[in-house]
Amino acid sequence: MIIVRRAFDRASIAELPEDDAASLQRKLALAARLHADRSQWLPPHERMGILRRLVPLLEGKRVHLARQISLEGGKPLVDALVEVDRAVDGVRNAVDVMRTEGGHEIPMGLTAASADRRAFTFHEPIGVVVAISAFNHPLNLIVHQVVPAVAVGCPVIVKPAPATPLSCLELADLLEQAGLPEGWCQVFLSSDTALAEALATDRRVAFLSFIGSARVGWHLRSKLPPGTRCALEHGGAAPCIVDRSADLGRLLEPLAKGSYYHAGQVCVSTQRIFVHRSLRDDFLERFAARVLALRTGDPALEETELGPLISPEEATRVEQWIGEAVASGATLVGGGRLSPTTLRPSILVEPPPDAKVSSLEVFGPTTCVHAFDDLGQAIAAANGLPTAFQASIFTNDLNAALHAAERLDASAVMVNDHTAFRTDWMPFAGRRESGYGTGGIPWTMRDMSSRKMVVFRTGWQSACMRDDAR
Repeated sequence: MIIVRRAFDRASIAELPEDDAASLQRKLALAARLHADRSQWLPPHERMGILRRLVPLLEGKRVHLARQISLEGGKPLVDALVEVDRAVDGVRNAVDVMRTEGGHEIPMGLTAASADRRAFTFHEPIGVVVAISAFNHPLNLIVHQVVPAVAVGCPVIVKPAPATPLSCLELADLLEQAGLPEGWCQVFLSSDTALAEALATDRRVAFLSFIGSARVGWHLRSKLPPGTRCALEHGGAAPCIVDRSADLGRLLEPLAKGSYYHAGQVCVSTQRIFVHRSLRDDFLERFAARVLALRTGDPALEETELGPLISPEEATRVEQWIGEAVASGATLVGGGRLSPTTLRPSILVEPPPDAKVSSLEVFGPTTCVHAFDDLGQAIAAANGLPTAFQASIFTNDLNAALHAAERLDASAVMVNDHTAFRTDWMPFAGRRESGYGTGGIPWTMRDMSSRKMVVFRTGWQSACMRDDAR
């Protein structure tokens, strides 16, 4: 039995039966059978109709879904409402991609050997998709993994995080209401890591979509059978550079949002802030004032800006990492524990480079501030970890912006914005230990599709016409 608890006060909000090994085999067998029988494949117009009907169903439950996200995941209500809106837009985006993505003609007749031929490609569903998701965006992440599978025609088995399964179950139910036939989207509920591995690495699975820790993601990839494709989305310790030309008045709000959104529990949350030494003291004074003013507490309240971490254990871990950094020489601004799962926001000034808060993903409401003298020095420090995802620079110097954009080791560099900026149609990918493959609705749809080429030999028609003439 999975007990779903309210993130803020740990009160039980649901008890759900877990899937066992027999259930796992039944779900895999059904998904594999649906894909193997081409007569069961859903034509594009039916898939588009299902997704179009899903949109008003989601919109009609906007407030309910946002409150559910807030309860199970601890995201402040104001941000949970935005998550629902993004999920709705993601469904629309998938339909838009279906209208525009297609095959293309392959040139023939370019050599004598290719004469009298015409060739073109089209897309087919890759096969059974398994989606293993994370807790921090319990609706929108599921949309990013499940809706592309539905759009391209793949049966999908989705495993939500045990802490936040309610939004996933809700989406699967709404897909059924929208007309998706039985078996095309199945939810696998389990807290058993061995069963999760068995699901991800089964030979019947064609594509694994994994969002979670690097340790688990790379382990699963090493266990995939030959031919199984995957996309891994992990995290990092996202760097932000505040150049000497930056306008401090304009960066405080976006940087506070990008650093402390969802209590820092975001894979591209701004964690390491490198500030030009000439601005450091002024920046710290103004940034600390804004951060410490964040309204922290019950995420169900409309005024709350910063809610809890997902569990007491995570709050304790983050608190310990902060304590270790202070013991190693960092200066702590703010901090403290408000409840078993809720930490007040904090800033660590000049923690050592080898401190956990400087070198690992914190996934909590704290940031590290380091002074630098030369932009190259800041870029080198930003690039100094085995993780690399998104980065940013605040500057009014075009040369500095272009210099940083070219040299920061990141899949995306934001200029005059925080590292956590994202739209759901843009490519989203970690480099090195931070991930494998590319996320984003259109990109995931391509990953879940296989190209097939058809080549027609046309010369026989001319010969037949000559024979008929005779």
